[in-house]
Amino acid sequence: MKILYIGGTGIISASCARLTLAQGHEVTLVNRARSTARPVPGARLVRCDVRDTAALRTALGGESFDVVVNFLGFTPDQVRRDVDLFTGATGQYVFVSSASAYQTPPARMPVTESTPLKNPYWAYSRAKIACEDVLMAAYRDDDFPVTIVRPSHTYDPTMTPFDGGWTVMDRMRRGAEVVVPGDGTSLWTLTHHSDFARGFVGLLGLPHTIGEAYHITSDEALTWNEIYEVMARAAGVRPRPVHVPSTAIAAADPEWGAALLGDKANTMIFDNAKLRRVVPGFAAAVPFARGAAEIVAWHDADPARRTVDPVLDQVMNRLVDRHRITGR
Repeated sequence: MKILYIGGTGIISASCARLTLAQGHEVTLVNRARSTARPVPGARLVRCDVRDTAALRTALGGESFDVVVNFLGFTPDQVRRDVDLFTGATGQYVFVSSASAYQTPPARMPVTESTPLKNPYWAYSRAKIACEDVLMAAYRDDDFPVTIVRPSHTYDPTMTPFDGGWTVMDRMRRGAEVVVPGDGTSLWTLTHHSDFARGFVGLLGLPHTIGEAYHITSDEALTWNEIYEVMARAAGVRPRPVHVPSTAIAAADPEWGAALLGDKANTMIFDNAKLRRVVPGFAAAVPFARGAAEIVAWHDADPARRTVDPVLDQVMNRLVDRHRITGR
């Protein structure tokens, strides 16, 4: 197939593009090709600011594709542009949404694709829901060939599972206490980028996925206490957790708090049965313990990768001081 990735150099998208190429498809990436981008050897690169509609239209020159995948759609206006640009120019348009669009907190487990979309806490998620609404209306009214994919927390070796990047790991290694949201017992699903890619690429070019939504996640759910312990063990240390209510974190740092209350603070377990019906045999193969070792090894390979956010570090200091239980 002839496949266009809008994006294609991010944590998730680069892995998907590499697997698409490995399966023999022709891949075009359109993005700004920044120096920090993950290289995808073998892909054709079209350099363009995808937010500039006129530039994107000129760059693509009316070319048609079997599949168009947009990893960089974040607002309704951006996807309306895509409906206009790719109507009649692709057999399948795949919009990468987010599992944070699901009802938050969810009323029941496990989460399925029929779980309502509603997130009153996080503007990012509400924008993704609005994008999905635009695209599904285009499918219903004009047969626009959309498939929606909702990743949850998907990572590669460059990404720790904690807000603030390496900051939490740095605190662990110097023996400082770390902030664990809530009581640490909510369950969270972490998905390795290679596992996500196998499920994702399996959806491409399938006519019966048009008009449908799928999430792609691991079946392994760990408590946040376990996630901190696994990461600490991979780093050769023991964590010193201080449990802090997510609402207190939100009061101290609204941006961090929005990502918690709108996503990570809630137990999220997913049923991947719908995906397996169209991608037979899909199963996540990388347990988080192995992924954690990859994360630590990647960061330890170059000191420049172990970046600490000094502002967030100070926020964590204040939260720890305020919520530490004497003698704990």
